[in-house]
Amino acid sequence: MRLSPIWRVCSGAESHGRDQPVKKKLAAVLSGGAVLVLALTGCGSDNNEELDSWAKQVCDEVQPQAKRIASANAAIQKETSDNSTPEEVQKTDSKAFHDMSDAYKAIGAAVDRAGAPDVDNGEKKQKDAVKELNGISSAYASLKKKVDALDTKDQAKFADGLKDVATELDKLGKSGNNALKTLEEGEVGEAMGRQESCKSATAPADAG
Repeated sequence: MRLSPIWRVCSGAESHGRDQPVKKKLAAVLSGGAVLVLALTGCGSDNNEELDSWAKQVCDEVQPQAKRIASANAAIQKETSDNSTPEEVQKTDSKAFHDMSDAYKAIGAAVDRAGAPDVDNGEKKQKDAVKELNGISSAYASLKKKVDALDTKDQAKFADGLKDVATELDKLGKSGNNALKTLEEGEVGEAMGRQESCKSATAPADAG
């Protein structure tokens, strides 16, 4: 798996063996299926028209945002040259984090507009998922600000700053998406799995 541009710049400045575990974790986070809301596994056969309608509304709105997140990840992965300048890396990562922030905010808004799904504790599951999505959006917005504030004139300082960004990204990756998983349990996941827009938006994770 190709490493993110963050680590190419670091290796061009001062590379230390102790950084390798964090580098691998970051690369896995960046390439490992960031579309958290689409972790679907089943395609149930018991149709529920009301639930299917809910799922279609959500999936149709999520699809373009899922593609936006995938494109942002791809942009970060593509910037892998050892010769990448700090300015190039900063620009790429800043835009990627901006796009991810906007996409997760839009997904949260889509789930919010759809209302509660017709399942047990549907309202709580929906509200918790919206809160979680908005939190992920805010986290990426914060990462963008940190990347934008880095000093690109000093490559060693820039590399050190990126390690701090990587630490935050690693924490974000470990924070989980429990509310989204809970929302997608059982009938909701089955209903979403029946929607073509959710099927096309879901991409296999590559964390290896």
